[in-house]
Amino acid sequence: MTLDTCCTRQIDCTLCPQKSEGVLVYNQYPQGQHFSAEKYTQNCMLFMLKGELLVNSEEYPGTTLQSNQFILQAIGSKVELLALTDVEYIVYWFTELPLLCEERYKEILKHAESPLTYAPLTAVSMLEGMLDSLAGYLKEQHYACSKYVDIKCQELVYILTCYYPLHQISAFFYPISTYTESFQYFVMQNYDKVKNVEEFAHLGGYTTTTFRRLFKNMYGVPVYEWILDKKREGILNDLQYTKQRISVISTRYGFDSLSHFAHFCKDSFGDTPRALRKRSANGEKITIIKEKSEGENESAESTD
Repeated sequence: MTLDTCCTRQIDCTLCPQKSEGVLVYNQYPQGQHFSAEKYTQNCMLFMLKGELLVNSEEYPGTTLQSNQFILQAIGSKVELLALTDVEYIVYWFTELPLLCEERYKEILKHAESPLTYAPLTAVSMLEGMLDSLAGYLKEQHYACSKYVDIKCQELVYILTCYYPLHQISAFFYPISTYTESFQYFVMQNYDKVKNVEEFAHLGGYTTTTFRRLFKNMYGVPVYEWILDKKREGILNDLQYTKQRISVISTRYGFDSLSHFAHFCKDSFGDTPRALRKRSANGEKITIIKEKSEGENESAESTD
């Protein structure tokens, strides 16, 4: 058996239900390849293998990445790329990090401070060897084994968190917390000012598709479900703890008629607005009905 045979995968994963796509991605582009600025809907680590790649973003304005250097661009960041030479690099897309050592990561975040200027990190020998072997694997076939990819992602994060000085890796991960906080702040400040998801996305400067994906990645639920839950909380609070007229509450939360508002309250809380207010005045604590009716789900879908 030759060495080449030993180092070549013997199976085809194309049809496997456990194949992985879009998590660890090997890219190879010629000089001059340009990717216009786009807003990322996931966190992204970019590891240079060969060549020079010009990165233009808020953290790395006009930064040239060279072999064995790598950066992190957080969810929501806007990034432009230009290949100054023929380039090869690996991109790791993720929402949450697969941590083997959670205590170390907590320590990293505890010390995370914004650096005066962001600088790419250089791969230590342990990381360099892993990236070389990973590149060889990803070159073989477009589809990779998801279980193998999961293991490699854990190994990658373990090396980053445990083999770099605290001050370096804390600055490296800092953008994740800042972009997360800024997006969450935008959502909390504006969710009750918009009528639908399209308006919400436009207000933040996103396409509707990008905003939905970004929101789902960060909050774990579709936008329309989250907005409906917040609407229920607000309505219930106003009915129980304020003396605002029911018509005023109905208008405030975007209902086009009192009958529509009454139907929503029956589905969400089990009774009409007037009856809910009376029950609350008698000392009963009203709660949100967890099980949504079919009609309400259809209404939610149309809102999205």
